[in-house]
Amino acid sequence: MSISRVWLLYCAVLLQLDMIIPASGNKCGPAEYKSNTGQCCPMCGKGLVVRKDCTLESSTSCIPCTGQTYMNAANGLAKCFPCSPCDPGIMRDPNIFGAHNISGQGLFILMTCTSTSNSICHVQNGYYCTSSSAGNECTFALRHTLCSPGQRVKVPGTKTTDTMCEECQHGSYSQHGVNCTAWTDCESIGQYKIEDGSQTRDVVCRKSLRNRVIVLVPSSVFLFVVIIFVLSVTKENQPSPKLPVEETGFQTFTSGGRRAS
Repeated sequence: MSISRVWLLYCAVLLQLDMIIPASGNKCGPAEYKSNTGQCCPMCGKGLVVRKDCTLESSTSCIPCTGQTYMNAANGLAKCFPCSPCDPGIMRDPNIFGAHNISGQGLFILMTCTSTSNSICHVQNGYYCTSSSAGNECTFALRHTLCSPGQRVKVPGTKTTDTMCEECQHGSYSQHGVNCTAWTDCESIGQYKIEDGSQTRDVVCRKSLRNRVIVLVPSSVFLFVVIIFVLSVTKENQPSPKLPVEETGFQTFTSGGRRAS
């Protein structure tokens, strides 16, 4: 074999090795990853991860993501990413005695996880997001604050902000922590106040004595008239008593000369 042929064969081998094992400091191509042995291997596609790195004789071996896992980009990784759970927790009405919230994220699944994409979570009604991922997707939410009795909702909560509460001003009250209602003006409804109001309850009014007398007198007169009328009608309908026949001592005789009994 001539020297030129040997030289050409040597160059071809070096070129082949340079494609598989780059020199120190060289980077792999955009569709390659560097294995633990330093080789540049072809990446696995979306929905796949590396089962076995490439060798001089074979390319990269890939396996699909299964179960609640995914891979959303070409990669040289050995494990798929876990799908976001979007855990809503168990919600119960806090106004019901003994109710409570069991830990959860306050989220629901807007889009189901696949082998190539993660779940997309969305904030439940009555919750607001407190933590987001790098992709600006909500990862945790809390329940909106419930305003206490004596307060009102100043700014309603949204998907990104909590509810803002405000104390009721003097002269108004709130029983359920939603709106503040002005105390009742007893005089305007013809009554008088017997108990002051507070931030959580209304004033207590009572009808005045004069109003009671005004209502009571006509009622009493009417009742008296009805009783008199009933008594008079009853008396008229009663039969007159029969008087006993007074004996005179005379005897009556019939035409036949017999005495009538």
